[in-house]
Amino acid sequence: MKLALMMSTLCIASIGLVGCSSKVTQPEEYSGFLKDYSQLKEAKSPSGVAVMRWVDPKLDINQYTRIYIEPTQFYPKPQPTVKIPQSTLSGITSYYDQALKREVSKSLPLATGPGPGVLVVRAAITSVSSKTEGLKPYEVVPIALVAAAVSTATGIRDQETNLATEAVFLDGGTNKVVAQVVRKGGGKPLANESQVMKATDVKNVIDGWASDMHQSYLRLKAK
Repeated sequence: MKLALMMSTLCIASIGLVGCSSKVTQPEEYSGFLKDYSQLKEAKSPSGVAVMRWVDPKLDINQYTRIYIEPTQFYPKPQPTVKIPQSTLSGITSYYDQALKREVSKSLPLATGPGPGVLVVRAAITSVSSKTEGLKPYEVVPIALVAAAVSTATGIRDQETNLATEAVFLDGGTNKVVAQVVRKGGGKPLANESQVMKATDVKNVIDGWASDMHQSYLRLKAK
């Protein structure tokens, strides 16, 4: 199932003031990347962002001495478009990998593959589609270009960039799921509808995800 991140004109026009859309991923937005969503609960990330999360209550994080970051994927796999070319898509997954490795390696050595004592991180950028009539995305791909109504009188619009991710954490020895998280975020607005999106437009979102992942590990370890 694709995510539905498009908002109504009124909501988008006032997003900077009141944020009328849900900041936490809703069940109808789940992509199907995770095998089980039933145990997810709303929580706050270390940076204070609303996420959907589950952690095995029996998890002993101290049993892991290394961490393996699987190559980030898109789920479902998108087709590049004029607005969001393959270079952008490749740049996003590549930067996600880099950011995760940069942050988690501050506390755990990186492993070259799964195995006993290894915590495995399997993450995906999940897809987006519109369910809102009247406001249509310029491209229906994993990163939604949301038409934000800046001036309804003149028809001037900025373009919002949005990302969503789902990640599962596995015991590298048993392949058992020990934690899951689903979240979303907004990147830099594009100047107009003709601007091509670049990976750099969402780096701030990815940096936040990676930092929160590391901080979550530290909190679990401190318990």
